[in-house]
Amino acid sequence: MEDFDEIYEEEEDEDRAAEEQLLKYTPDPVVVRGSGHVTVFGLSNKFESEFPSSLTGKVAPEEFKASISRVNGCLKKTLPVNVRWLLCGCLCCCCTLGFSLWPVICLSKRTRRSVEKLLEWENNRLYHKLCLHWRLNTTEM
Repeated sequence: MEDFDEIYEEEEDEDRAAEEQLLKYTPDPVVVRGSGHVTVFGLSNKFESEFPSSLTGKVAPEEFKASISRVNGCLKKTLPVNVRWLLCGCLCCCCTLGFSLWPVICLSKRTRRSVEKLLEWENNRLYHKLCLHWRLNTTEM
């Protein structure tokens, strides 16, 4: 039984070493922050299309701007509806015991999923070929 424990510990050390190597060579992420004035549940209404200098030599500025404009177009279609439902939900919140906010939550999740799906399409189309990966992160402020 003691031999089994030793093997397990060695495998754990190898996994930890491999993980540290991966973290050592992983470049810092490029963060594109929302530039809109309206946020609904942490999702900005638009992103800045200015090309980050850290992407120079990795992706063409035209491709970056096209990707950002696709994401902004998706947000432009969906977020005004979310804001209207949020205002309606807030007005009726007391009468409905908070149930009037459920449509806003569902629409917000649908908007987030549509942006994530668009980013996944962009990744498969171009960015994975360039060893880059786009993702939506709404937790960082």
